[in-house]
Amino acid sequence: MGDIPVGSCCMLVLVCFQVLSADVHRGHYIAAVYEHHVILNPNPTGITSRRSALQLMNRNLDIYEEQVIAAVKQVLHRLSCMALKNQVFLVVNLGTKQPCTHSDHRCPPDGRYHFNTNVVFSDSGTLIARYRKQNLYFERAFDTPAEVDYTVFNTPFAGKFGVFTCFDILFYEPTVKLIKEYNLKQAVYPTAWMNQLPLLSAVEFQQAFAVAFNINLLAANIHRPDLGMTGSGIYTASESFIYYNMENDKGKLIVAKIPITPRRETNNNMQTCFSNSPMDHQVCHKEHQEAHCEKAETGAQEAPPIFHGEMMYDNFTFMPIMEAEGEIQVCSNTLCCSLSYQRLFVSKELYALGVFDGLHTVHGTYYVQACVLVKCGTLDYTSCGQEVTKATERIDFQLQGNFSTAFVFPLLLKSGITLDFADYLGWEKNHYVMQKKGASSGLITAGLYGRWYEKD
Repeated sequence: MGDIPVGSCCMLVLVCFQVLSADVHRGHYIAAVYEHHVILNPNPTGITSRRSALQLMNRNLDIYEEQVIAAVKQVLHRLSCMALKNQVFLVVNLGTKQPCTHSDHRCPPDGRYHFNTNVVFSDSGTLIARYRKQNLYFERAFDTPAEVDYTVFNTPFAGKFGVFTCFDILFYEPTVKLIKEYNLKQAVYPTAWMNQLPLLSAVEFQQAFAVAFNINLLAANIHRPDLGMTGSGIYTASESFIYYNMENDKGKLIVAKIPITPRRETNNNMQTCFSNSPMDHQVCHKEHQEAHCEKAETGAQEAPPIFHGEMMYDNFTFMPIMEAEGEIQVCSNTLCCSLSYQRLFVSKELYALGVFDGLHTVHGTYYVQACVLVKCGTLDYTSCGQEVTKATERIDFQLQGNFSTAFVFPLLLKSGITLDFADYLGWEKNHYVMQKKGASSGLITAGLYGRWYEKD
């Protein structure tokens, strides 16, 4: 902790925090996250005096204080007292600075590194850990640390917690390596996430991450609907407690009792009405990296058309679902995705199966393999991939793909930006499979979002 001593550290931005309570009941603990409507500097690119910065941060701390109940007026000391007085573990995202010398060729001109930092206070008020963000996202005010931080802290009620923040969640370093090497079952995740439908809404991907790694994830976003930022939650592998609100500027405190040991409650027996060999009545072949499927029976209806469209800034290959039920397949590069579906009632809504296997290069560079069933914006094919928040159609489905990566995140988003869990998730030979029956509301996205980290 030598690079952020309490006496010399100056907070630049206060984003959000998590609170972990040491109240344990039969293998559970109480977790809380607060989505804060942060008060930002009206001139973020200008030079701000220490006094002005502290005044701005204290305005934010005044709001936090209502949630954590403490009374002291100095910055890090005030956070420490919140943790001590309320007997909680407190994780806070803020800005820190670290002096450097010009003999260090990376040293900024002002002689100080500035890091996007998470700090952790124990229930005794002691500063016990810090994490400096590795994967910056258009954060010109901050520097990337020379070495990757792998930050873990211990609690008496749930063991080890890992810490990372925001854009880190999409990358191997430090997030995946941290979880794997420390065998973590708990993670704390402050973020300032701009929602991007249909695949990367905050709550959608936060839940997918918790399910994929079978962990408890405590995620606190900032609440700025004007910037597209909302979506916080407490997630286990089988239950989620979330807040998503784009309608007003009110923050929200979420409190939930969750199991110390996560458990996934999905049906592993694969006993559904779907065929064990999707496409068994179709003949498929590849041409120019696309799959064209034709009915084997003479005189059968022609296969739906394949078309291309932009989704999440990537060029997806799409095929619409045209019938009340059926099976289709689409391929892109090495990834082939199959969908067996039954529409519970056929509405005037267009859905399409989309596939992408390639390097994402807009607002970050990372390799994606994705199989996704999405509701299109209109009945026009060009609307497939647009942001959609409402849907009425309920669909039973089995979605699978022959992913080249072991890291596949299951997305299941319903109308009104609400979440659902699959009935089954798992590998069948070299295919990753997701099944869902009996959804209670309209489907926006059902997806398998693979991250092929080695190809970044």
